[in-house]
Amino acid sequence: MADKNNTPLTEAVYYILLSVTAPMHGYGIIQNVKEKTGGRLVLAAGTLYGAITNLMSKGWIQIINEDEATRKKDYLITDSGMEALKAELTRLEELVKNGREIIQE
Repeated sequence: MADKNNTPLTEAVYYILLSVTAPMHGYGIIQNVKEKTGGRLVLAAGTLYGAITNLMSKGWIQIINEDEATRKKDYLITDSGMEALKAELTRLEELVKNGREIIQE
């Protein structure tokens, strides 16, 4: 598992990682998360860039393109970030499976 602490991802981090499975800049991530969640989750710029800093320090995302004139950066998930995303998806699927077993009984 990519995260040695096996800590669940926050919803914001989960959607940020989903967003950068293809190259995407910050504003694009905000828009993508809003669209994917039907407007339920709207990331503030401060939240996004704090999360990006954290994800970069973990080695889960990287900058793949930077325009110094506009300060626009494109981000992309790394292999270890993809491992963390897959591990979270497995964890979430287990939660849903176990919940459905109880609720449907």
